[in-house]
Amino acid sequence: MLHWARADEETLTTITPFVAVGLVLALALVRPLNALALGDDGARALGAHVDRTRILGLAAMTLLCGAATSAVGPLVFVGLAVPHIARMIAGADQRWTLPLSLLLAPALLLFADVLGRIAVRPDELDAGVVTAVVGAPVFIALVRYRRTVPA
Repeated sequence: MLHWARADEETLTTITPFVAVGLVLALALVRPLNALALGDDGARALGAHVDRTRILGLAAMTLLCGAATSAVGPLVFVGLAVPHIARMIAGADQRWTLPLSLLLAPALLLFADVLGRIAVRPDELDAGVVTAVVGAPVFIALVRYRRTVPA
């Protein structure tokens, strides 16, 4: 379950190096990821190292997702939907999609937390429950929208 109370100063100190390395790595991979969106042959033609980009991208994703999960718990819907929403807003260019995802994810979690606090007053719903309940239909709609709109 998603618990904001678990994110104390000790947790922040523990995950900071992983977040820093993950962010630097992700931001350094923006151009190779854009090239990789053209396919392996297109990326190689543009000078990208396909295998290295995939491995480093996986490493960045693992560092960032692991740090977030260890700090507050599983963020399933956020990890699935936010990149799709960011791509719908900013297009396929990773130079815009990645930073927009970095801004949308905490905004979505804040919205879920506030909604969980006011939806069943005086009790409180966990933000993870709110993102799952609200997120499932939204994600299904996103997938359907992506099928009907050409890339």
